[in-house]
Amino acid sequence: MKALRTVWDVFVDLVVGDDPKIAVAVVVALLLAGLALALGASAAVVTVGGAAAVVVAFTVSMWLDTR
Repeated sequence: MKALRTVWDVFVDLVVGDDPKIAVAVVVALLLAGLALALGASAAVVTVGGAAAVVVAFTVSMWLDTR
């Protein structure tokens, strides 16, 4: 059980890191891109739009932390 807990802790550190707001913002942006792809948007539009959404989400999270 301790090994499982250690693996979980490493996973959380890897995904969340120091700021859970950034992790949530990026996951929401990726989910929106996945939803757009599932609804029939072209892969090129989803790639560019998803990348832009991740950058915007990260930037907004950083701005909220530093204001």
